[in-house]
Amino acid sequence: MDCPHCGKGFHDQWIMTQIQAGGGPHLIPHWHARVTVCPGCFESTIELKRVPSNGAAIDVRVYPISTYRRPTPKEVPDDIKADYEEACKVLPISKKSSAALARRCLQEVLRANGYVHRDLAAQIDALLNEPDPKKAIPTSLRQTVDAVRNFGNFAAHTITDQTTLQVIDVQPGEAEWCLDILDEMFDHYYVKPAQAEARKKALDAKLKAAGKPASK
Repeated sequence: MDCPHCGKGFHDQWIMTQIQAGGGPHLIPHWHARVTVCPGCFESTIELKRVPSNGAAIDVRVYPISTYRRPTPKEVPDDIKADYEEACKVLPISKKSSAALARRCLQEVLRANGYVHRDLAAQIDALLNEPDPKKAIPTSLRQTVDAVRNFGNFAAHTITDQTTLQVIDVQPGEAEWCLDILDEMFDHYYVKPAQAEARKKALDAKLKAAGKPASK
């Protein structure tokens, strides 16, 4: 499994304890608690398991509540960062709510880069049909961003700046995919430009010290 604390993969070995015996005429469910420890960060993951006398078992992670994702890059604006991190925190609790926050985050990233349409689908269309090669996004990012429009029930709703936080049903994996797309968007729109600017400044400093004109 991947550790929800540090994100590193490890071979999970669980210690399980029964906390309620089930069965009987009232079909009382069995309850178990189990814990595993990551050998990398030494943090524990704790789950409760409910085994009903009939029907499917239910696993609930009680610690940690949130799942590890890489730290938000410092270059990301504070308002967008706040929505993204909240989407990460609520993911294990409500995938619908996480996806709603991620959609709003995506809208704000696109709006900040000149795609001011009120409808998220229209923003994505404008992004994918960007005529300026300097503003065009990489092919790999085009494919993932385009997929947002085809997510399960997203396509059946018009996501505008008035309805961004609609809690829409999501299919398995969709909420996580939204966050993965945002990771790529952050890298493209904030991290790489900041790195390029830092490299240019360093180069210009060297050129100036050598008595040469700055780079163009």
